[in-house]
Amino acid sequence: MKTLSFFLVTLALVGVVTAADTVHDITIGALNGKALDLKSFKGRAVLFVNVASECGYTGQYRGLQMLHQQMKDKGLVVVGVPCNDFGGQEPAAPKEIAAFCKKNFGVTFPLTEKIRIAPGKGQHPLYSMLTAGGDPVGWNFEKILVGPDGKVAKRFTSDVEPDDQELLAAIKQVTK
Repeated sequence: MKTLSFFLVTLALVGVVTAADTVHDITIGALNGKALDLKSFKGRAVLFVNVASECGYTGQYRGLQMLHQQMKDKGLVVVGVPCNDFGGQEPAAPKEIAAFCKKNFGVTFPLTEKIRIAPGKGQHPLYSMLTAGGDPVGWNFEKILVGPDGKVAKRFTSDVEPDDQELLAAIKQVTK
């Protein structure tokens, strides 16, 4: 009887806990404490970038903002995802992160809540999906391009600048 009960509970849990099919199925908060509705990005490409304010790549915020300005009306959304997983380079609280981004780089693209993106316990479901079947994110400012269908199209390492021709070509490919 205990085995049957365990089996039934397991079946029920499997039915309830299902993996998201696309990023549009994932819930995440915005840096301002409100919800960031990823469903609203259906039909648009999204460039997810894990960001940190004390990283050697932090200057890429400027290029990401320029990319956002140039491409927001052409089917691309840039989304910054603050995390403190790599070198403790994003120790700030949400209000401080927002103020830093606005003051230093004029950031207007969406910023999510600060999350854990490194694999293991506590990894946010967004990054579980974005890195499924591939390597984990290795450092701050890695870029993951998601197509309008909500599925990963291509990944780029931290040293790829927002104006890199390979990145721009990949964006053009998914936004046409």
